[in-house]
Amino acid sequence: MNTVKAQDNTNMHTKLDIQQQSIVNISALTASGDLENLKIQLNTGLDAGLNINEIKEILVQLYTYCGFPRSLNGISTFMQVLEDRKIKGITDAIGKDAAPLKDSTDKYERGRKILQTLTQTPQVKPAPGFGEFAPRIDAFLKEHLFADIFDNDLLTYQQRELVTISALAATTGVEPQLQSHIGMGINTGITVSQLEQVAALIEKHISRKQANTIRKILSKPIIPVVEPGIMVRISEIEILPEYVEEYHAILKEEASASVKIEPGVIAIFPMYEQKRPTQIRIIEMYANKEAYQSHLQTPHFQHYKTTTLKMVKSLKLLDMNSLDNETMVEIFKKL
Repeated sequence: MNTVKAQDNTNMHTKLDIQQQSIVNISALTASGDLENLKIQLNTGLDAGLNINEIKEILVQLYTYCGFPRSLNGISTFMQVLEDRKIKGITDAIGKDAAPLKDSTDKYERGRKILQTLTQTPQVKPAPGFGEFAPRIDAFLKEHLFADIFDNDLLTYQQRELVTISALAATTGVEPQLQSHIGMGINTGITVSQLEQVAALIEKHISRKQANTIRKILSKPIIPVVEPGIMVRISEIEILPEYVEEYHAILKEEASASVKIEPGVIAIFPMYEQKRPTQIRIIEMYANKEAYQSHLQTPHFQHYKTTTLKMVKSLKLLDMNSLDNETMVEIFKKL
């Protein structure tokens, strides 16, 4: 237990391979609870060569970082993905079973040695601070997380650290733990360049704000959450009375699809006046003008535009400037 597993130390590639990217995406989306996009990434992971037992082990490990509910939801989603692929005639490799443990060392001691290997730092018993204050959590950490889970050979230490880093990066309020595991990940052979790619994947699938938690720890430039070219607009629309209900339904569907599908659409928030339902107001926020132009070409917007053209009596578009970009990122957190 004095050295990191051999396969963990040998991977010094500067880029994440396709399987590693899938591990990052599956872990982050499970931790964030985004099951629809998780389905896509589970399929991608299987297509990339991850076997069933490896993905199951990823989802099992995640319960220790994002809790049973999200881990179980991820496992249920994976079961559905496998059933769908089976119906389509796709046969996925099951993979090996975990090798039986041969080390009869006390579980706490075994977990302590594994943590010592990962951190490359002596680990005393109990852990200073939290371990002295709450010995049971120190025992759970060593005996279960590191002895029961990390010592299971279905995944390498390096793969497990990719799982952990990705889950923590997708979760708010856990920067100290993320910093610790980034250090452990580097000790297993994950490079800074690969960690920057993890940040890019977190930005793509979770948010730029969460991706910046990795960049900050790596002392890399932080990418502003609110770009200088952000586009904010208020649309003032009057609808002909005979089309009000139909228009409301079409607009609701279009706004929902835009926010859900388009990464560059930050918000499309449609409203109508209480006393005059023909008067529509829409708050629109796009990452930049390019995102707005891309939005105009989407099938859902084109459907909205063509079907509601006859319903609109008047349209006024007001482009706005924010007075406080820093607070803008907090705008929807209380919902």
